[in-house]
Amino acid sequence: MSSKVQILKTYPVTGMSCASCAVRTEKFVKTLPGIKSAAVNFADTSLMVEFLPDEITPSEMKKAIQSIGYDIIIDEANSQELKEEAQLSYFKTIRNNTIGAAALSIPLLIIAMFLMNIPYANYIMMALATPVVFWFGRQFPTGAWKQLKHRSANMDTLVALSTGIAYFYSAFVTLFRDLFNKEGMHGHVYFEASAVIITFILLGRMLEEKAKSNTSSALKKLIGLQPKVVTMVMQNGELKEIPVSNVMPGDILLVKPGNKIPVDGTVTSGGSFVDESMISGEPLATEKTTDSKVFAGTINQKGSFQFRADKVGGDTVLAQIIKMVREAQGSKAPVQHLVDKIAGIFVPVVIIIALLSGIIWLILGTENALPHSLLAIVTVLIIACPCALGLATPTAIMVGIGKGADTGILIKDAESLEITHKVNTIVLDKTGTITMGEPEVKGVRWKKNIEIEKYSKILLGIQKSSEHPLAEPVVRYLEKSGLNSNYLSARVESITGRGIKADIDKELFLIGNRKLLEEFNISIDKELLTFAETWQNEAKTVSFFADSKQALSVMAISDRIKESSVEAIRQLHNLGIEVHMLTGDNEQAAKATAEETGVDSYKAEVLPQAKYDYIRQLQQQGKIVAMVGDGINDSQAMAQADVSIAMGKGSDIAMDVAKMTIISSDLTRIPQAIKLSKHTVTTIKQNLFWAFIYNIIGIPLAAGVLFPFTGFLLNPMIAGAAMALSSVSVVSNSLRLKVKSI
Repeated sequence: MSSKVQILKTYPVTGMSCASCAVRTEKFVKTLPGIKSAAVNFADTSLMVEFLPDEITPSEMKKAIQSIGYDIIIDEANSQELKEEAQLSYFKTIRNNTIGAAALSIPLLIIAMFLMNIPYANYIMMALATPVVFWFGRQFPTGAWKQLKHRSANMDTLVALSTGIAYFYSAFVTLFRDLFNKEGMHGHVYFEASAVIITFILLGRMLEEKAKSNTSSALKKLIGLQPKVVTMVMQNGELKEIPVSNVMPGDILLVKPGNKIPVDGTVTSGGSFVDESMISGEPLATEKTTDSKVFAGTINQKGSFQFRADKVGGDTVLAQIIKMVREAQGSKAPVQHLVDKIAGIFVPVVIIIALLSGIIWLILGTENALPHSLLAIVTVLIIACPCALGLATPTAIMVGIGKGADTGILIKDAESLEITHKVNTIVLDKTGTITMGEPEVKGVRWKKNIEIEKYSKILLGIQKSSEHPLAEPVVRYLEKSGLNSNYLSARVESITGRGIKADIDKELFLIGNRKLLEEFNISIDKELLTFAETWQNEAKTVSFFADSKQALSVMAISDRIKESSVEAIRQLHNLGIEVHMLTGDNEQAAKATAEETGVDSYKAEVLPQAKYDYIRQLQQQGKIVAMVGDGINDSQAMAQADVSIAMGKGSDIAMDVAKMTIISSDLTRIPQAIKLSKHTVTTIKQNLFWAFIYNIIGIPLAAGVLFPFTGFLLNPMIAGAAMALSSVSVVSNSLRLKVKSI
């Protein structure tokens, strides 16, 4: 395995006109040296690439991609702005070309349909069609030529071939009419077909571009949450406005009523209520006082406060969310890989079908065989559209992931969104998932005849040095009594699933469950055991504090069940999903929580390895399992699960571990995520169905399969309109996801 550092980046791509372009670009990038993986998203016009910076630089990548007719934007600081500028520029160009093409095509169509017998009709039509084909539609022959140079073909190739054949055949008929008359052939012209086809396709691309820009509106909304300027409090107390990019960790910033919070930080003075709905999905504003955490992009309401910048730039929760949404929208669902393969071979196959259609018409030798042959070639080339196929999956994925982000459900990749609707078993961690994750000390009992103050200080010192999740409530409890500790140099070692051991002045101390004390042969006073059993029967977590010989005290710690947990589990049951609970807590606490929430099955006192084994056992029974936890001690089990979901206020660890993050910690977001997955997958299936059906029906019709039976030949102009409509309909169907309730 290579020890070289790999970098994962997403770059906007310009110059792509169809799904085949995306496939072509992706294949090409994968052949470059130093590229580990690459995925091009046609709907989002982005390239997600993992590469070795020692072997290839972004500039070298850019130069290579330019050689095949496309480009990438590598200016990371302004990539989104530059991408939007490029998209807007492309939209304006295509809009102007559409207007120009339509202005010439309308009179051209009128002449072709009603005024064919006016003097010089063919020459007038050629004069009107020439600017449409070679100027307003120049992107098609230009794109086709770029592809041809690299022995490839795309949608531009189909359009350039079909309109080019129609135009040059018509020009030949116009300029050499006598030659056709000598052969006894009626030299019909198709100038109107070449021009109107280009107009329809330009119109389709314009509408498609407009619709595609709406699919990433959630990302634009998130990016729009970032303020550009902040008010900094100088050391002398003066206020100074600076760009947000200049803020450094440790700077003190002022937030006034109505302002967006610029970076993540901690309140140092003042207080207010902050609207965090755009990040957490929670509708109620959150109160902020001294030492409260605040997050970039959230909106301050009535009060003013100052806060210390903790995380800036790409380290803020908002920046991580934007990065995650962008990468997720650029990722590919498993079904998309099959679609890409089809799109990659689609264009050459269509060209072959078109040529075969033309040859068959010529061989049949019917009246007007040559015009019919050319019409069949042109119509097949026009109606075949890989764009609808290429847009079917990524547009639905983008809208689905965007809708999730709007409701506080962060989805890391397309695969997890696609598979979530199949989940039939959910395993929940207890602490921090079903419960609040904010345990409190409910009682402490000390062994008689010991120096309680001395050992309280030792206990406080050990817990302050510990990162165990139950350490913080003990510290809060002891400090509330005004206690301070001199024992802050304790060497603490965590013992997974049991507690911690500490060394103070070469003396051993233990804090943990009864199993830990039994392992070290520590004696426990009967009175302490009685208290421990009573608290355990009340579903409290019991923790002992002992020296190397005897238990010194026992503590009762409990955690409240979230208000949303019972309702969420009820909703999951309504969806036909089994709910299991795993916890490292004792049997009594687990049983009480299970009974109160209504979970189907539970297991107590489990270590991380046992959680992992439990997930595997469920999978071996044929179940599709989602594991919901805090992303730290549950990481092994989450990695094994089919879908991993992290709960929490957007913690970095949760985002790194899980495929899905519920920012607000509200369990009812999980049934919402499952419904969102169902809606998204249904939309993908609808899109693919119509894209395939369109081509399955359209191509034979265009080839003239009905002509021997009904005399029907599909008009190339109708084919052009249908092709444009197919892409727009797929994107529009995906946009319906935005208004679906979950």
